Amino acid sequence: MKIWLECVNLELIRERKLVHITMKIQKSAEDYLEAMLMLQEKHGYIRSIDIAELLGVTKPSVSYAAKRLRENGFIVMDGDSHITLTDAGLAIAKRMYERHRLLTEFFIRLGVEEETAREDACKVEHDLSEETFAAICKHAGAAQKNRPAGR
Repeated sequence: MKIWLECVNLELIRERKLVHITMKIQKSAEDYLEAMLMLQEKHGYIRSIDIAELLGVTKPSVSYAAKRLRENGFIVMDGDSHITLTDAGLAIAKRMYERHRLLTEFFIRLGVEEETAREDACKVEHDLSEETFAAICKHAGAAQKNRPAGR
């Protein structure tokens, strides 16, 4: 399997200063971080076993990914093996989750079945440029404003 790298521009606010970070991150890492955010929001905690179940991967695969994410400063793990997203990890996770959610909605509005829309959003969320994603958001926002009341 070939892993593509994407240059991700993140803006994090730390100590009331805007910090601009450019980093390279694998698509699979983005998927793991997004899944971790979803689990955090759903359960209030993140465990490796839950990540494996959500993503349909093995526990050893999650352990390997978690090690890499920890080494790169995207997560921390406590003594009970609970995972916490760092500011950098949370920023990427939120970005991917927002892209996934908005693209899914956009595809559904185009008439795509919900399950297919979710699957397709997952495929393209990593590869769209910021410019294209912003244009889709702008178009979807304009379409929403122009919809008749009650629809």
